[in-house]
Amino acid sequence: MDNGLKCWKCGASLADYTLPLRRLEECRACAAELHVCRMCEFYDTSKAKHCREPIADEVKDKTHANFCDYFSPTPAAWQPEQLSAADQARAQLEALFGRK
Repeated sequence: MDNGLKCWKCGASLADYTLPLRRLEECRACAAELHVCRMCEFYDTSKAKHCREPIADEVKDKTHANFCDYFSPTPAAWQPEQLSAADQARAQLEALFGRK
């Protein structure tokens, strides 16, 4: 069953992943951690703490796994136009060669 999710970092399909995502779940294509703020429906850079959930604890690193109980993955997490050329190149290289 396709959940419509894509990796927040490389855009690879996460259709075959079981929900809810485990805290240490990683993208098979680029090894990015998936239980991260950048993958959450509440992630919003225009809000305080970059989160629309008002009572969630602040998470400093939005790209590393966290223990947030409000985490809800969103299909809109992949935003290729928001990545710089360097970030896109890095994500493609990591997808090809894996993360060290």
